Amino acid sequence: MLALVTGASSGIGLQYATALARDYHCDLLLVSNQEKELAQVAADLAATYGVQTTAHYADLSLSDAAENLHDWCVKEGFVIDILINNAGVFFFNPYCETSMKRIELMLQLHVMTVAKLTRLFAADMCQRQLTEEEARTRICGHKRMRGYILNMSSMSAWMAMPGIQTYNATKAFIYNFSKSIWYELKPQNVGITVMAPGAVDTGLFGLAPNLRKLAVALTVSIPPEKLVKRALKKMFRNKKADTPGFINWLSTPLLKHTPDWMLFLAQKKLKQFMH
Repeated sequence: MLALVTGASSGIGLQYATALARDYHCDLLLVSNQEKELAQVAADLAATYGVQTTAHYADLSLSDAAENLHDWCVKEGFVIDILINNAGVFFFNPYCETSMKRIELMLQLHVMTVAKLTRLFAADMCQRQLTEEEARTRICGHKRMRGYILNMSSMSAWMAMPGIQTYNATKAFIYNFSKSIWYELKPQNVGITVMAPGAVDTGLFGLAPNLRKLAVALTVSIPPEKLVKRALKKMFRNKKADTPGFINWLSTPLLKHTPDWMLFLAQKKLKQFMH
């Protein structure tokens, strides 16, 4: 199988590329706007896991990026079996202090590019005919499908959080968009899964090591490699959506009812991250 992973040069995208090569022996088409780092990642994964890798530089925040990437895949003869829509950006900013360029970048990358890539590659997958051998193949205990799409949302999709207002809104779009399309693609034997994790255990929030360990122990936060392992299993089993962590899952319905005083307090605490 050939997997296309966006945002593959670092972070969670790199984790997806690594897991697909290591655990599922997928060939990889890696896409990122970090050209030098991407080339090194592609070379390292090919050498380590014996899979074919292709590095493709692209700025997916451009308005025609999705069409250009799809056209290039067709031209080069790449048949995509797995699409991982992972590329994204994150920043804290008071909305009235956020530049138009930043707003447009996030909306384009998280909304338009995800929607277009899903549309273009899902249509290809719906037309594909599996060989007899492919149809007999089982992945994670389930029969292989014509294709798989994994979109990355966030628990913030349910939150009204100052400072990340545009990010929250785009993640809410991805979540509802993906779940809605699941009903359209399932009869076509094409899978789509949306992941909505809470905090991912990185150094983003500057937590002390003991607090990071506590967050992971309580399943409020999840290590990136564990998130990716879980997400791929959910994808191959064609689960519609998933929020890792029992406490996160339990608290999701409550997030939309967060009291105003708590959000004002959060805004005050988050000012150190706003820039």
